Amino acid sequence: MIQLILSDLDETLLNDDGSIHQKNIDAIQKFTQNGGYFVPNTGRSYKSVTGTLNTLGLNQARQYVVSYNGGAIIAIEPDGKEEVVAQHNMSLDLAKKIFELGQIQDDVDTHIYTLDKLFIYNISPADKQYMSERQVPYTEITSDDLTFLANEKPIMKVIFEHSEPAVRQKIADNVTNELALSVLLTFSSNRYVEFNPKGVDKGVTGLELADILHIDHANTAALGDNLNDAAQIKAAGVGVAVANAKQEIKDIADVILTTTNNDAAVADFIENYVI
Repeated sequence: MIQLILSDLDETLLNDDGSIHQKNIDAIQKFTQNGGYFVPNTGRSYKSVTGTLNTLGLNQARQYVVSYNGGAIIAIEPDGKEEVVAQHNMSLDLAKKIFELGQIQDDVDTHIYTLDKLFIYNISPADKQYMSERQVPYTEITSDDLTFLANEKPIMKVIFEHSEPAVRQKIADNVTNELALSVLLTFSSNRYVEFNPKGVDKGVTGLELADILHIDHANTAALGDNLNDAAQIKAAGVGVAVANAKQEIKDIADVILTTTNNDAAVADFIENYVI
């Protein structure tokens, strides 16, 4: 019996415009009212998931979010109080090296996630629109001097945005050729190339949350669409690919849905495989 559902957000739970299908809301509420845990497992910061949680209206005694591709587990109480349950951050030195290696051309923009903030360097117009549609808060920075981060909370991940797959792959190669033993590489949303510390991913931390909740790994499910979801889809008891998922994700999934993120794929899974 599935007791914990870990779900990616963008291109999985959320429609392309960043909204949530009403069928998804209804199915998730039914699942949680019956004692299940529905937990966003996202590359985003937990601060940017607050609106999604409010829309879902879970009203659980304690809501959890797995953020930063497994970088942290955050518990959120009904009164809004937040607790960092688990944290897997990177050093400032590593973040600086990743940042420097990713600056391969002038039109690359860079996101640096700390535990509670997102800083974006050289943000592109397309990325600015993407972030606005999803109501993601961020601070724009204009200097490539990252020394100020020493006074911020721990750094969780560094990602780069570019519209061209070849540019993203070149960034990936440039960073991993130098830092292969220190970073974990993933791609997401057909626009980002992402770097976490080695050993940190959605699957490892998703199962860490299952252990915290005393839920057997066999009773977990994970839904996703893109390459940064591969780890959780492999790790969960039931790995689920939405219809719009990349073929690499479908190839490793236990369940391949016929519905896309725009057709309430999460509700499809809950109604036909869980409840």
